[in-house]
Amino acid sequence: MHKIEDKKKPERAILVGAGTADVDDTELSILDELEELARTANVKCVARVYQRRQRPDTTFYIGKGKAEELASAVREHEAKCVLFDNDLTPRQVRNLEEKIGCKVLDRSEVILDIFATHAKTMESRLQVELAQLRYTLPRLKRMWTHLSRISGQGGIGSRGPGEKQIETDRRLIDRRLHQLEGELKEIQIRKERQVGSRDDKLTVALVGYTNAGKSTLMNQVTGTDVYQADKLFATLDTKTSDLILPNGQTALISDTVGFIENLPHHLVASFHATLEEVRQAKLLLHVVSASEPGVAMKIKTVDDVLQKELGMNDYKQLLVFNKIDAVEDQIEFNALRNKHKNFLEVSAKTGEGIDALLRALVDFDEQSREILELEIDAADGKTQAQLNRLGEILETEYDGNRVLMTVSLPRELAGHFRQHVRRE
Repeated sequence: MHKIEDKKKPERAILVGAGTADVDDTELSILDELEELARTANVKCVARVYQRRQRPDTTFYIGKGKAEELASAVREHEAKCVLFDNDLTPRQVRNLEEKIGCKVLDRSEVILDIFATHAKTMESRLQVELAQLRYTLPRLKRMWTHLSRISGQGGIGSRGPGEKQIETDRRLIDRRLHQLEGELKEIQIRKERQVGSRDDKLTVALVGYTNAGKSTLMNQVTGTDVYQADKLFATLDTKTSDLILPNGQTALISDTVGFIENLPHHLVASFHATLEEVRQAKLLLHVVSASEPGVAMKIKTVDDVLQKELGMNDYKQLLVFNKIDAVEDQIEFNALRNKHKNFLEVSAKTGEGIDALLRALVDFDEQSREILELEIDAADGKTQAQLNRLGEILETEYDGNRVLMTVSLPRELAGHFRQHVRRE
């Protein structure tokens, strides 16, 4: 797998895309996100190439003529690498590199490179390594299959160190994959236990397209200092903080990794442990950058990742349009408002709309809780301990061998204690 050089001076790169969109001014926006990815990876875009085609060319992905045009552009702009907005096969990468004379990276490699650069904790490093190996292994297997076909023909060159090295690499990667999966499974089990012990509190997870302003919003509502930057995937590790609501109750809010269109499946799979906070949250705040183009696509991308990649078919979310202080096209923003019924508008940067957001969290918390008046046998210490752990004890009164308790419980847990409801 190629590595983008992480130096102070950005590498010069040409961006390439191919698809069914008309070749006019649209390619400018089609490759905008790839340029943002490149910028985050410390790469400077010096030119763009786009080709409209119904299906990829098996040799170069783009056509032969376009590959020759790309080779000329690399020489003209003194580019050191070429970034494709599509995923390429090893054969296509090899053919392109021979044709144009510099390294070629596909979209998945660029994203994985960014994740590797931003991974700071042991957990995120394990997850990134797992994703990288999952990306690499099938490519090694395809190379192995190719060499097996050659060896079947017999003759010189049919067996040699190349074949042995690939098989050795495959075994080493398989072994390391199993090791990483085991370590991350243990982390996920621990996280499930931690998250499962928070039943008495409102748990909120910030989700959204990368660079939507989730970390800035987290800092605004909690007063914490979560790292924030105008770069894609500035946050990789989930960070959870206490959030004091206007009614005095404490909620837990988590900042999570951002999503992106065509996020590699193996990357999402590797980050399941980190995304456990999202899976278990009682409410998702879906943060959307209202000042940027393509909002509808970004909302759909996030919903698709939640549903298809994380298997979350039944979740409660509140749409939060962020960066409203930076909206330039008010007509387009009004059209966006008209498409959605339940949403809030905020500016995490200036604090506008934050009070309304906090009140909405209080309303959700109160609507999701139920107050029960219970009568429990004084000797039933197990039930009393459960209520103390799972709910908020509002009042306790001792009457002989009975304990009279008024408890606020999450609505989904209240049913477990209805047999103890006090009857006058």
